Amino acid sequence: MPRNITYTALTLRVKASGESNRETWFLTAEEGIVKATVFGGPKSRLRSRVAPFHEGTLWVYHDPVRDSRKVSDFDVRSYRQGIRELYERVITADAVAQTILESSGGGGNWHTAARLAAGVLDGIAGADAALCTRLGVYFLWHWADILGIRPDLAACAACGNQTPRNEPLHFHAANQALLCGDCSQGEDEYSPPPSRRQPIKVSPGARLWLGGIENLPPESLARFTLDNTSLEQAKTLSKAVLTQAFEKRLPTWDGI
Repeated sequence: MPRNITYTALTLRVKASGESNRETWFLTAEEGIVKATVFGGPKSRLRSRVAPFHEGTLWVYHDPVRDSRKVSDFDVRSYRQGIRELYERVITADAVAQTILESSGGGGNWHTAARLAAGVLDGIAGADAALCTRLGVYFLWHWADILGIRPDLAACAACGNQTPRNEPLHFHAANQALLCGDCSQGEDEYSPPPSRRQPIKVSPGARLWLGGIENLPPESLARFTLDNTSLEQAKTLSKAVLTQAFEKRLPTWDGI
């Protein structure tokens, strides 16, 4: 493995290490999650460059003996300073970063993961509070697709029949299944434990919106709105799908 490596990188998390150093986690298009140390005190130019949500070209030195990495340089292409100007932007961006870290950068689909994260964070940097929420749901729904766990909105997972667009579906988290009304009520094998008996209703409005954003770039999301009830259902479904995959619910999702 070469000692000097160049990445296209997005800074996800920065954590203090010792008195003056920082441990940093990046999402890279070449290698997924990369952890490297930023050395230097408060006056180090790297400290200002290597900050959450900054993106650009990253140079890392790898010590094969210690199997350690340090940041040699970071040429920032996008600072996304707007994220820090609104509370809703910060918490939505944090949710994006934590989701990426929790799933190891997308499980190998790094180029797609990096492109999705960059587009969503660019949108968050200029979004109002309402759009931040929709961008957060947009990210979670697309991230489920990157992980290969996004359920089919068109058909019932039990009977396989196409569900008319004007009818709701019901998500059973224990089986990661979207079912039509008949199968949701009548299929014992899809019944979750009593503690999670109530399925998640996905109304026609939520189905239409989630289906519509699947091929929509994040910069177009501002023109694709929906009513509050459908948004809450889309949000609940997206979080439930990832919760089952991660076997836990991430606290940062509460801000979306």
